Amino acid sequence: MADTGTGTAIDTVLNHIAGADRPAASGATMKLVDPATGAVHGLAPRSGRADTDAACAAAAAAYGHWSTTTPAERQRALLGIADAIEEHADALVAAESGDTGKPARQFRTEELPAIVDTVRFFAGAARNLPGLAAAEYTEGRTSLLRREPVGVCAQITPWNYPLMMAVWKIAPAIAAGNTTVLKPADTTPSSSALLARIAAGHLPPGVLNVVCGDRDTGRALTAHPEVALIAVTGSVRAGRQIAAAAAADLKRVHLELGGNAPVLVHDDVDVEATAAALAAVAYYNAGQDCTAPTRLLVDHRVHDAFLAAFAAEAGKLRTGAPDEPDADFGPLNNATQLASVRALLDRLPRHAEIVTGGARLARPGFFHEPTVVAGVRQGDEIVQEEIFGPVVTVQSFADEAQALHLANDVRHGLAASVWTTDHDRAMRATRALHTGIVWVNTHGTTVSEMPHGGVGHSGYGSDLSMAGLLDYTQVKHVML
Repeated sequence: MADTGTGTAIDTVLNHIAGADRPAASGATMKLVDPATGAVHGLAPRSGRADTDAACAAAAAAYGHWSTTTPAERQRALLGIADAIEEHADALVAAESGDTGKPARQFRTEELPAIVDTVRFFAGAARNLPGLAAAEYTEGRTSLLRREPVGVCAQITPWNYPLMMAVWKIAPAIAAGNTTVLKPADTTPSSSALLARIAAGHLPPGVLNVVCGDRDTGRALTAHPEVALIAVTGSVRAGRQIAAAAAADLKRVHLELGGNAPVLVHDDVDVEATAAALAAVAYYNAGQDCTAPTRLLVDHRVHDAFLAAFAAEAGKLRTGAPDEPDADFGPLNNATQLASVRALLDRLPRHAEIVTGGARLARPGFFHEPTVVAGVRQGDEIVQEEIFGPVVTVQSFADEAQALHLANDVRHGLAASVWTTDHDRAMRATRALHTGIVWVNTHGTTVSEMPHGGVGHSGYGSDLSMAGLLDYTQVKHVML
């Protein structure tokens, strides 16, 4: 524990390198701000090159042994980590909700079970790496393929789902026999650092390392010569910068860069039920979700009725602090993101209309009302850019062709959904939508067995599933 100078004790987060917790070599720290109050609640290391060097050296040293472990050994380690996450649930809930401001109840009942399931999935996947059968493709010689680990992986995670995104990165990398250095977002490092300490009882030192810090820390990590693969969940700008830097050393790159998800609502749906279902997903986690349904495209014949129903559902939702039991979602994660959302709304063109919400809440912290904006046009900034906040736009379409055109007419391509009772129309949409994920009559559900990844400015590579595991391997052809 440390002191803020006002007599208030705050938590101190530490790096985890080579199996031990340690501060930054320079002693530099960053303040962690509680999004629900705006007050400092913790300190974390502002790691420098000495720290990333130490972490990469530890990962490289551990790789020699870990890469030769059997799939069964890696499975046992991951199953042990999954059990340990459940055993330390209270501490993880406190760490995550303290950094993010999200309702503690939601994290405990909805996110934490999914996190544990992901670790257990990759524990099983470690023993089921797919490959082509050995065969004689030329006379007198037998060919076979080996799936081998890549090496040291640098992984950078965002602040919207800190622990979940850490697990999505760490679990497949470790399952495939790699070692890793994780840098969590500078505003939300607590749960990732705690995860490393929890996992230390099940992994050799150096297999999983966590260095906290800012953009400079990330740059030093991704540029390190020991790093063979870089995996990032973040903004398009961050992805471009990392991909460009990685190209200089021909490092492999795995990018999940956000989205701007369209939703096609056709005229044959139950308007009230569809509006309620979409509102619950759109404002979950204050809309800070790369797959959040942010662009609602509605058949002109039901547009007005749907808009009224959706706005009414949005108006029912309550934003509150982590310990408020009736809170549907929490604050924006940080002052910068709140300012970004406010700026988008302040720049709305005159033809756009805020139907409900639109204001920051008059209370400490970074709270914002659930907001619905109608009357927007396809070229408007709020339609073309990822909002990443509790703001949803509603547009109308004349027919199926226009709906698909509007849906695809953005740079992102992560996720979309179509709502209709017409099976043929739904299947046409699943083929025509330029996204990595398409849901039909639902939105936002993920499962460990299916890949999560996008196209276009949403990046490339897959999290989750066997595809996610294969991303952390390299192929070797052996001929006998």
